[in-house]
Amino acid sequence: MSNSSSITQFLLLAFADRRELQLLHFWLFLGICLAALLANGLIITTIACDHHLHTPMYFFLLNLSLIELGCISTTVPKSMANSLWDTRAISYQGCAAQLFFFLFFISAEYFLLTIMSYDRYVAICKPLHYGTLLGSRACVHMAAAAWGSGFLHALLHTANTFSLPLCQGNVLDQFFCEIPQILKLSCLHSYLRELGVVIFASLLGFVCFVFIVVSYVQIFRAVLRIPSEQGRHKAFSTCVPHLAVVSLFVSTGIFAYMKPPSISSPSLNLVVSFLYSVVPPAVNPLIYSMRNKELKCALRKLMTDVFQQP
Repeated sequence: MSNSSSITQFLLLAFADRRELQLLHFWLFLGICLAALLANGLIITTIACDHHLHTPMYFFLLNLSLIELGCISTTVPKSMANSLWDTRAISYQGCAAQLFFFLFFISAEYFLLTIMSYDRYVAICKPLHYGTLLGSRACVHMAAAAWGSGFLHALLHTANTFSLPLCQGNVLDQFFCEIPQILKLSCLHSYLRELGVVIFASLLGFVCFVFIVVSYVQIFRAVLRIPSEQGRHKAFSTCVPHLAVVSLFVSTGIFAYMKPPSISSPSLNLVVSFLYSVVPPAVNPLIYSMRNKELKCALRKLMTDVFQQP
């Protein structure tokens, strides 16, 4: 039996045991990581450089891309390094840091997606008040609230989780450090403290989810009242990318943490965690750029300017 004072490292779940598959995992994750960095970096650069995109919607999208860069940079590099060097180890301090930053970025993303649903609600349901309700100062305050709330949420969970005594070894059934896996290693009498924090965070997440759903109910009602088909299509086109991103985020997160124990297995845990921690940062830029003519035109203009420079 071990305790937290004697644990100096954790052992993460490996994607494969065979050397060939480990190298395949490394190159696959490297490709996904580079694609996510490039796509999100292009969106950030385009929005920052094109003054036509200096609007609330694109300001929040820029913040979302920054968060996506943080998300994929927190979990993927360590997993790649472990596969490349044929190891499963992560230090105790490294695990705590990884858990903190992952929670920070994931929480900030969820809060920001909630704010973005409010942005779409005001733009479609209260267009005459859009400039008043979502001025530059209000947008900065809301974005700062999302980042700040994510930071406090991550700090609370990380400090509470790593203050628990660990009695069940140091093997995590996940390719990165996350709360449920660490709680499995804690002593039975002590995990209830973190469980209370998890319940509070779940209630807060549920409130955000309800806010998003109510916002889109109001949005759809307003859009269906638009008389012209072209007007309805234009209104829907500004909402579909955000709705797709929210659906991907919420559905994978819910399945990851609320799936029945009867169907849980290490291989399924790997697949699900891959879907909600690695896929969104790479896919979300495509979702936003494919259906957004303004962003596509700005991206094309940026690329033209770059390649035409002497």
